[in-house]
Amino acid sequence: MNRLIPINSKEDIFPQYRDTPIGKLLEYHDLGKPIIPVSSPELLIGMCMDNRKHLTIPDNFAFIIRSGGANLRYSEFKVSYAISVGGVKHIAIIGHTNCGMVNLVARKEQFIEGLVDAAGWSRQHAEEHFDHFAPMFEIGNEVDFVLSESKRLRLLYPAIVVAPMIYKVEDNRIYLVSE
Repeated sequence: MNRLIPINSKEDIFPQYRDTPIGKLLEYHDLGKPIIPVSSPELLIGMCMDNRKHLTIPDNFAFIIRSGGANLRYSEFKVSYAISVGGVKHIAIIGHTNCGMVNLVARKEQFIEGLVDAAGWSRQHAEEHFDHFAPMFEIGNEVDFVLSESKRLRLLYPAIVVAPMIYKVEDNRIYLVSE
């Protein structure tokens, strides 16, 4: 986690993000910049579906896609929509500490039992479901994943600025990831 850069002042924001929607996100959330009304989205945020994360941003400031592990691999059409129709030119990929999409295999039995008990699935169907989808959604290490996902999106959308970040659930702050 020594690649995480805390934002304690505007000067801590990397120069390429300062005075951009990415910088504004960090100013709003970490620096307490006053929330002012925004009429249209300036940013796309890809972040985990985890319920422990809440962003301090103005209404209408960003499109937000929540997906396990901040994995946008199966959300490219939504990303393309935010860019082409929504007009955003910046993307923040925000992973977080203690993510449930890390080491999914350790939760396989809990996952299967949960589907059997809560959803009424057969054990076989639940096992097949896990075995089929877990490899697609396993992210490995949170920091490495946001870096790789940011790189992938930069290649897919070369004119869009993509910033890798980590939300620490321990302190509810967003950190830039040093590349």
